[in-house]
Amino acid sequence: MRTKSALNKKGITLIELLVALVICGVVIAGTYRLFVAQTRAYTVQDQVVEVQQGIRSAMEILLRDLRMAGFDSDNVASKINIANPIVAGDNSITVSYEYDNTTQYTLTYSREAATKRLLRQLTTTKDDGSSIAGPQEALLENVEGLDFTYGVDTNDDGVLEWVSAGAIGTWKVVAVRVVLTANPDPTHPDVKNWISPRTLTSAVAVRNLVLTK
Repeated sequence: MRTKSALNKKGITLIELLVALVICGVVIAGTYRLFVAQTRAYTVQDQVVEVQQGIRSAMEILLRDLRMAGFDSDNVASKINIANPIVAGDNSITVSYEYDNTTQYTLTYSREAATKRLLRQLTTTKDDGSSIAGPQEALLENVEGLDFTYGVDTNDDGVLEWVSAGAIGTWKVVAVRVVLTANPDPTHPDVKNWISPRTLTSAVAVRNLVLTK
């Protein structure tokens, strides 16, 4: 004969089990969506950091060469004469400087439209007139824009006027402003939908040309 305590014991009904399963499903679904959202946010932020670091790195290399434009050691033993320190362009630039007494470095920066890459090419010219053009080095991918403007002092008052390459004329370039724009990797759907292009603008005085009389 069953006791009273045994009669009062109840099991789990089918309805209670279904309710528990629904609640668990909602919790799991919410947790999964939160995980996906956090993963997407991490991916987006990681791509933002990557493209910003890439732009800064490429810009530092470009500015380093711009600062060297027109450098001449003034060594009496030097056989190098820099005829064209800067070949100005609106979307490209070429700078030349003396590397040593017998060698001239010429650096060309340009954006390759087909692949959207920022390219850097070094050409070395010896004092005997021979030159070797090196390979084009890709400094940055997914480049949307590379723009140059040039600081000139039109009336010797110490105030710069920023002009395009075609407006330089006979004025001496004493500064260069660079605007570099790049996108994160466009193949990732989250990145493509959520991240806008990143732009970095820098200006540098062309110190060797400023000192030139």
